[in-house]
Amino acid sequence: MQNLLHSVGEALTPILKESNFLETGRLTPDEFVAAGDYLVYKCPTWSWSAGDPSKLRSFLPKDKQFLITKAVPCALRVKQMHIVKEQAIPGLNDWVETVPSEEGLDYIDIQNTVDDVKIEQRPSSPSIQSDSEIPDMETFEDEDNVIRFADPEQYIPAISSSRSEDNLVRSRTYDLSITYDKYYQTPRLWLCGYDEDGSPLEPGQVFEDISQEHAKKTVTIEAHPHMVDCYLASIHPCKHAHVMRSIVSFMERSSTSSSIRVDRYLVLFLKFMGCVLPTIQYDHTMSV
Repeated sequence: MQNLLHSVGEALTPILKESNFLETGRLTPDEFVAAGDYLVYKCPTWSWSAGDPSKLRSFLPKDKQFLITKAVPCALRVKQMHIVKEQAIPGLNDWVETVPSEEGLDYIDIQNTVDDVKIEQRPSSPSIQSDSEIPDMETFEDEDNVIRFADPEQYIPAISSSRSEDNLVRSRTYDLSITYDKYYQTPRLWLCGYDEDGSPLEPGQVFEDISQEHAKKTVTIEAHPHMVDCYLASIHPCKHAHVMRSIVSFMERSSTSSSIRVDRYLVLFLKFMGCVLPTIQYDHTMSV
């Protein structure tokens, strides 16, 4: 029923043609394509897909129906993050972030997403390894014309003999796709998960990798708009425009540079999606 109502709503909704993403957080189809091109340019793990020909959307280019990235690692379940609480993100009503304890594992810091995002010009040449990443030659010893690490054992991880197979973390991978939702006039993120053997995950297993606050409210299982008979978990886009408008407005007030460009939209979109998917390790580190 939900899919039917959404399909009817899309059919009755006219195509958005006037740009107003700064005021509303919504995108036109052309702006979605421009933002997708920028995402592929900044992060080549993403690519365009044409989808199934029977699902073609005429308001999008035939070869740019949706974006996809495959085999994204997900090493942990959300419950394994030693979660203390899920708290509201300042300035973004209705959205929360997953907060681990000090003993917890690395996580996506969404609270500082807006504060940390900086507008910058992309360099004309590929980035060069920084000096801090280059090994210090003082850590090497030269003895009998042989260069070696001063203390090789420090680079060998300790393995506990008492570690049982039950304590092993079962790694998963996800194929993520981003479509354009004509009814809500925003991007929409879809998830297709696989276990360590490459078998598709059941819906209940997928929910183990989603922030429980959002799993209860904003994640649904629906038919993918560009695939035949394919039902996937999706972050429902009903609040995307509101959240994106809040992020863009905050950045506009905080920035001393030029206004936020619409082709950066999907970079910001993926950053705030990280609060929903705290353990799925897609690239959310791109600068705007």
